[in-house]
Amino acid sequence: MSSIDCIPDHPSSSDLVRRLKSALDVGDENTVMGLICTEVQHVNATIELSNDDWMKEPEAHLDPLVLVGVWTLEYKRELTTPLCITARNGHTACVRHLLFWRADPNMAPGGQSALHEACEGGHTDCTELLLEHRANPNLLSEEGLAPLHLQHVHTHPSLPLLTSISLTPLHIAAKHGLCDHALLYLRYGASVDRKNSRKETALSVTCGQAKEQEEQGSYLQVCRLLVMYGADVNTTDEEEKSPLHKACKNASHGLVQFLLQNKADVNAIDYNGASPLSCILQSAAFKQQWKPHLTVQTLLNHGSQKIWPMAFGKVLRSCASVPEIIEILFNSYSQVPISEQWREAIPEEIFQMHLPFYESFFMLTCTPRCLQHLCRFAIRNQFGSKCHYLIPSLPVPKPLQNYLLMEPEGILL
Repeated sequence: MSSIDCIPDHPSSSDLVRRLKSALDVGDENTVMGLICTEVQHVNATIELSNDDWMKEPEAHLDPLVLVGVWTLEYKRELTTPLCITARNGHTACVRHLLFWRADPNMAPGGQSALHEACEGGHTDCTELLLEHRANPNLLSEEGLAPLHLQHVHTHPSLPLLTSISLTPLHIAAKHGLCDHALLYLRYGASVDRKNSRKETALSVTCGQAKEQEEQGSYLQVCRLLVMYGADVNTTDEEEKSPLHKACKNASHGLVQFLLQNKADVNAIDYNGASPLSCILQSAAFKQQWKPHLTVQTLLNHGSQKIWPMAFGKVLRSCASVPEIIEILFNSYSQVPISEQWREAIPEEIFQMHLPFYESFFMLTCTPRCLQHLCRFAIRNQFGSKCHYLIPSLPVPKPLQNYLLMEPEGILL
């Protein structure tokens, strides 16, 4: 039976519904609880809060466009249940009472279940209580939305786009860095590696979103949670980009470190032939405030393949404003021949801004590197992809460890 044909247990014209609506309007929780727990016929009763049936009102004024049929008439009713009403308003005690008396958490005469209502109202306690009583987190509303979708429908106008690419509630929690919500869905069976139509998992979405420094802590927390629940750190999307590619593009150093610690492939290649190192080099100039050189340093210390030495001119053009990256990359080789044409790749204002470094850089033209650097290169070459943990374990002073890990010094020798 459709909602139009449904005969409610308590119609909108009843005295009980009038009193209930008055109590809801002023937020009188005690009266709401009293009416629902003592005067409603049964815990799964259907309550009609409103009935906008223009056919019931012969005197109703109708727009001329309605009368000529330009607008489609809709018969609007708001059917609900006691559990939906209390969940929508965050009345946890009343929700608990109704569930104790076996109210159906998945009943949705108005198109939304109690879990939808609790999520839309942002009532975490009610949400957890409903899930504990087997509310279905994947139940879709009449608009095709799962409960967590409604958590963001008012605050995130892009939601219709998100649903059109098949994002699950877990994807949305990941997209917005909502660790508590992600945990709630994972605890109740959400698939951690389910992909959307772009072949992105929740982990992939998370790593692609941490674009602000202050946000990165919450996204790192979500990543830790997803990996704890078994997320594949080397999953790839439709462009063959891994979570590491996306974290590097955003210069999210904390995420990069975490992914590498959990065996992310440091040399993964995407559809366009780009490695994670390539991703950070391409975006470094636009991420200077987030210290992109730390990501470059971390990748190389975890065994990233170095750039082709003859491509150094291109790197200078894109990363000249971040001389720390130039220093780290240059020091990853025993010797790189410096071309006179490289000077032309550096804008004059940037050259002057970082004058001591670039003067030391071009002074190495046709000059061999110092013995100390060559020793560093030999040690790093021996340790390979294990530099990140073997070097800190060496019984040498901390400054020397930093030197071996290619900590930038501001000049080249």
